Amino acid sequence: MKIAIASDHAGFDLKEKLKQAIGEVDWLDLGTNDDASVDYADFGYAVGEAITTQRVNKGIVICGSGIGISIAANRFPMVRAALCANDTMARLSRQHNDANVLALGSRIVGFEVALDCVRAFLNTAFEGGRHQRRVDSLSARAPEGR
Repeated sequence: MKIAIASDHAGFDLKEKLKQAIGEVDWLDLGTNDDASVDYADFGYAVGEAITTQRVNKGIVICGSGIGISIAANRFPMVRAALCANDTMARLSRQHNDANVLALGSRIVGFEVALDCVRAFLNTAFEGGRHQRRVDSLSARAPEGR
């Protein structure tokens, strides 16, 4: 499984720790590559583009709060980025919303909680059924050209 992962400077350390802890994944690391100040939007966009061009099926984005980078990723109509603060949110984002990008806030969740979120996100399937209509509605209403 190939997963895109990206962070800004605030999420860099967490990104690196998660990559080491989840070894069975083929990571497409889209940066940043150190803790020097960068703009979160650039890295949210990079994961959004990787999803849109089908280089990967899932992604993980990390910034200080998780908010800015999730907004950036969600600018792409094919992206369903979910900001999660615990493994229940991550599991439900997959089961009910078919989320394809997990957003984490490195200043909000610690490493163990982030690891639980990633494991739940990667190991939970979309339930479909009654949820499929709602997910289809998201795609049908996506504006063109974004």
